[in-house]
Amino acid sequence: MAKTFRTGLAAGALVLAYLGLAQCRSPQDAAIVTGSTTVESVREGGRLVVLTLKGPTTFRDIGDGGFGYEVDMVEAFAEQLGVTPRYVVMKDIDALLTAIEKGQGHIGAAGLTITDARGERVQFGPAYRNVSESVVCHQGGPAPTTLDALSEVNLTVLAGSSYVETLTRLKKDHPQLKWTERKAGSAMPMLIDVAESKLDCTIADSHVAEYARRLHPGLVMPMSLSQDQPLGWIYNSKLGGMDETLSTWFSAAHASGFLETLDERWFGHLDDFDYVEVLRFVERVEDRLPEYRTYFETAAQETAFDWHLLAAQAYQESHWDPDAVSPTGVRGIMMLTLPTAKELGVKDRTDPAQSVEGGARYLQRLYDRLPDGIEGEDRTWFALAAYNIGMGHIYDARRLAERRGLDKNSWDDLEKVLPLLSKKQFYSTLRHGYARGYEPVRYVRKVRDYYNMLRANVPV
Repeated sequence: MAKTFRTGLAAGALVLAYLGLAQCRSPQDAAIVTGSTTVESVREGGRLVVLTLKGPTTFRDIGDGGFGYEVDMVEAFAEQLGVTPRYVVMKDIDALLTAIEKGQGHIGAAGLTITDARGERVQFGPAYRNVSESVVCHQGGPAPTTLDALSEVNLTVLAGSSYVETLTRLKKDHPQLKWTERKAGSAMPMLIDVAESKLDCTIADSHVAEYARRLHPGLVMPMSLSQDQPLGWIYNSKLGGMDETLSTWFSAAHASGFLETLDERWFGHLDDFDYVEVLRFVERVEDRLPEYRTYFETAAQETAFDWHLLAAQAYQESHWDPDAVSPTGVRGIMMLTLPTAKELGVKDRTDPAQSVEGGARYLQRLYDRLPDGIEGEDRTWFALAAYNIGMGHIYDARRLAERRGLDKNSWDDLEKVLPLLSKKQFYSTLRHGYARGYEPVRYVRKVRDYYNMLRANVPV
């Protein structure tokens, strides 16, 4: 991903904004009193105090700012308000709810399930995503598929969570149910313990559980504990106008497709889970990546790209094997062709430092050559596709998209037409002819998949 872009929403449309977060991370910061009485006073103050929890999809500190599904939504909401988010990371769910009750934050964005019990304490904004509660266990261990079987395992769940509410309700009809509660910012510590066989099972929201499987492929989800339940932000009920502001913004975010796009970016790749592939990737993050990480970090400093993205691309190209070679003669960790290597001044394609530096410069050239109308993340995905299939075929696909009434500057729309380049009735009308257009679609999806896993597994 280009380092200076993130997804945002302004005036009901998708925009991209520079990440510049003022953050607070110490426990003492939770004592901040906002001082605002209306949304307008928040705007005038220029700062939105956001209470959150540390977790894989809520908030991760990556050194240059926050990272997470909730962070991306907050960034877009704050941009619409014209303010800068200031994050306060709370120690657990109850601490977050209590702080909102006391007016110590403007909103709470932490992937909280909307429940009746919580609704008695705090006000929720509109629902933005539905999730179910999944029982998560590890391969080779107990895998309960009924409540009776669940009562026989070592089950530890997140204290203060909706899971506790669900288990408490179920216990009325199934008194044998038992569990231990642990305070934390998310279910992730328990998920890790399950993956390491320290616990039999835990419970997590379905999207968090699927996300965790990408880091710990030995996790399994034998049963769901609930039907779909909505997630929502909480807010300071004494802040005049915040309810209307959240309602208006989320309505626009749904209508514009922003939330759908964000869901696809964060969770769309999770549906295609290949246990063997993910396990191999996780192993190579541990045993291969450390040897080459410095090369990616150095190359990133000279380009617009995050080093995680360059590493993800290299994994898709060669699985981080500097001696990799294809039947067509491309070789090295970035799989450069001989003509491209000569053009870039790469003398030895099997030298990982030269290959990474050359591949990153080549990706940057492609990125810079793209028309100005392609912006933000779309520009990164276009550049990656061009790296895979060639810029000429990307131009052809844009022409084809335009003919079919699609947005030639949108990667989502280009994905729809690229496979058509392999069909004679389409490629025969285009300048650069036949191409296996399904390959760049798969290529970009894989790079994005590895990129998301790297950002979660190797955050700094």
